[in-house]
Amino acid sequence: MQLRHNILKMYLLKAVLWFMVAMPIIVLFFQEHGLTLTEVMVLQAIYSLSVALFEIPSGYIADIFGRKQTIVFSTIFSFIGYLVFSFYGGFYAFAIAQILVGIGGSLMSGSDSALIYDTLLETDSKTSYTKIEGRNYAIGNFSEATAGILGGFLAVGSIYLPIYVQTGILFLSIPIALTLVEPSMRKEDKLDRSLKAILEVVKFAMIDHAKLRWLIVYSSAMGVATLSMAWFAQPFFEEVGVPLAYFGILWAGLNFSAGLTSFNAHQFDKKENNYKMLIYLSLAMVTSFLLLGFNNSLFGLIFILIIYLLRGIVTPILRNAINENTTSNKRATVLSIRSFIIRMSFAVCAPILGYIAENYSIANSFYMLAVIVGLFSLLASFRLSALE
Repeated sequence: MQLRHNILKMYLLKAVLWFMVAMPIIVLFFQEHGLTLTEVMVLQAIYSLSVALFEIPSGYIADIFGRKQTIVFSTIFSFIGYLVFSFYGGFYAFAIAQILVGIGGSLMSGSDSALIYDTLLETDSKTSYTKIEGRNYAIGNFSEATAGILGGFLAVGSIYLPIYVQTGILFLSIPIALTLVEPSMRKEDKLDRSLKAILEVVKFAMIDHAKLRWLIVYSSAMGVATLSMAWFAQPFFEEVGVPLAYFGILWAGLNFSAGLTSFNAHQFDKKENNYKMLIYLSLAMVTSFLLLGFNNSLFGLIFILIIYLLRGIVTPILRNAINENTTSNKRATVLSIRSFIIRMSFAVCAPILGYIAENYSIANSFYMLAVIVGLFSLLASFRLSALE
């Protein structure tokens, strides 16, 4: 019975971790400290790079030493990172904070999905994974939506206040993580602890297993799309003249919409030939970025909304597909490989996209995203459809 409570605890943990009152104004917070948009995107690249560098080792640590312990350390690192944001300023201090938060993110990535999947596996509820993962992701989006409204209003009083509140909220995640129960199933077939073993899992995911390889490539393309949109949304709001007080409300609406589609993502997962459906999702994402570039006005908010709706559908479906194509003793490591590729891809693209937006136009960044996302996601989805 205690093990079954893991799902509720993970829902609560997701709600706390995603109650990001700082997110609707974080770009403005960085700019308040004198950072340019290019430097802001470099900070995001540093975050993604730090996540990436710790990603595969963290997943492997979770497979060996337990998902719970890894999640606990994740919450601690994230809290310390926001302490740095709260008490220090400037590019280099923020870079250190991003690294700390990035390590926290890498420790959580893969470990959370693996703990949920193995909990369901051990309690004979495996078939409900997409539904549970979709609800978990939806709770995160609903939480971020609610926090967005609060964050926008807090920022009107002071641009620093949302950061202070965020730090306190992240502290609450630590005791929740400590109450999780480790699934025992992972102990039945442990991997050895050598570097060679890690490389063997990488080889399994990226070379030996064709479906996993193309699922990871597709995930990385969509990851670059959605991460870039998250960081360009605020500059876009500013460019089209949205008042600061409405930033939080818009942020809330976007995340709420992603939560709605995520909550119902399991309905899409029941359809036949999911891999062919990925082609349509790719085309929809690329078209949205192209139309967003052509509509540098309030009308462009419609296409940002569509991108968030697509994000809610794609994430749970892809995680379930990856889980179905691996085994319990490799699951967290494979999920971490997926996140590693996503973060490395974004780390490479983010500074380039930021430079283009700052020196040319944000519309050109959206066109570039359409090309990058279209090329890799369509290639991957066509290959997956052929393997079906």
